[in-house]
Amino acid sequence: MSATEPSGPTRQVPVLAPDHDPAPAWRRVLAQAAFEVRALVRNGEQLLLTLVLPVLVLVVLGRTDLLGLGEDRLAVVTPGVLALAVMSTGLTSQAISTAFDRRAGVLRLLATTPLGRGGLVAGKVVAVLVVEVGQVLVIGGVAVALGWRPAQLAGSMLSLVLGTWAFVALGLLLAGTMRAEAVLGAANLLWILLLVGGGIVAPADRLPGPLAVLAPLLPSGALGDALRATLGGHGLPIGALVVLTVWAVGVSALVARTFRWS
Repeated sequence: MSATEPSGPTRQVPVLAPDHDPAPAWRRVLAQAAFEVRALVRNGEQLLLTLVLPVLVLVVLGRTDLLGLGEDRLAVVTPGVLALAVMSTGLTSQAISTAFDRRAGVLRLLATTPLGRGGLVAGKVVAVLVVEVGQVLVIGGVAVALGWRPAQLAGSMLSLVLGTWAFVALGLLLAGTMRAEAVLGAANLLWILLLVGGGIVAPADRLPGPLAVLAPLLPSGALGDALRATLGGHGLPIGALVVLTVWAVGVSALVARTFRWS
C-alpha cells in the first residue's frame, strides 16, 4: 500500500440540495410586497403621513371654505386629497423607508437573493398600489359621507397609475442618491412644498403668480388636475397625462443610471 493511500474506508461527504424548486417569481414579489405593507401599517409615523393627514386635510377643507371654492368644494378638494395620498405613499414613504433599508444593508442583501433587484422594486411598487387601494377606499368613504358624489371613476385609474409611477420613481431617486438622514429631511420638505404650492390640493388657478404657471408642470399639479377632470366627468385631460408620463419615464431613466444599492 502506498504511503499516500488512506488506510481505512473512504468517507462519503453528504451533498446538500434543496428539497424543492425556488418559488415562482410572482410569489417572491408578492411576499416582498406583503412584508412592505405590514412594515408600513406597523409604522405609526408612516401611517400618519399616508392616511391620517390626508383625511384630516379632506375634513378641514371639506367642512370649511378656506380656499374660496364655494359650495361645490368637495368636487375639487377630494381628488386633490387622493392625489396627496398617492404622493405621500409613493414619494415620501418609499423614499424614507428605502433610504434607511439601503443604509442598513438590506437592499444589498435582498438584491443577492432569488428575489433580485427587479423583484425588489416590483415588490415595492405592488405594496404602494395595495396601500393606495386602502387609501382610496377610506378617503373616498369619508368624502362620500361629507356629500361628495364622483361623476366618473374609470378614467381616474390611468391617472392614478401614472401618478404612482412618477412619485415612486422620485422616491427611489432620492433614496438611491442621498444619505438616509438627508432623504428624511428632503422628502418631508418636498411633501410640504408640493402640498402648499404644487397644485395638488388647491388648483393651479388658486395659486399666486408664477406658481399658477409652474404647478401644472409638476407631477403633483398634473395628478391633481387629472383626477379633478376625470372624477368630475370632464374626460381625460391629455395635457396632464402627458406631464405625468414625461416625469415617470424621465425620472425612471435617472433612477436606472444613478441608484446605488449600498
